[in-house]
Amino acid sequence: MNARAVTVSEEYLARLEHGADWREEIEEFCARKDIESAWFNAMGAVQDAEIWFYDQDDQEYQSVTFDEPLEVAACVGNVSLLDGEPFAHTHAVLSRRSGQSLAGHLDSATVFAGEVNLRVFDEPLEREHDDVTDLDLWL
Repeated sequence: MNARAVTVSEEYLARLEHGADWREEIEEFCARKDIESAWFNAMGAVQDAEIWFYDQDDQEYQSVTFDEPLEVAACVGNVSLLDGEPFAHTHAVLSRRSGQSLAGHLDSATVFAGEVNLRVFDEPLEREHDDVTDLDLWL
């Protein structure tokens, strides 16, 4: 296991703007505040969503799009630098009106309402290519 100690330097509570892209809102906030590493939790609702699933055999993401209102029952992720820019690695559990759950890597979603708790770390995290998984990982 790769591990490192981190120090929390700041903590924010934020409301995502209606109509914005969920992940891009987090990334843009981090860029404005010069945040290079963080951990976040969020909840709310979206008007649509694109979820990715990483196929471990083919080593590529497969995309599924949902063009319907969904509750964000849980959202967790981290912020690190990817190609010198803040990247919000975002996973979410979304819920349909029926209660059916959808989950995966949240690539994009149009915010209906969203609340985020973001814990900022002093130590920067930068993603680099990992040959075994063919993913950009930190540590």
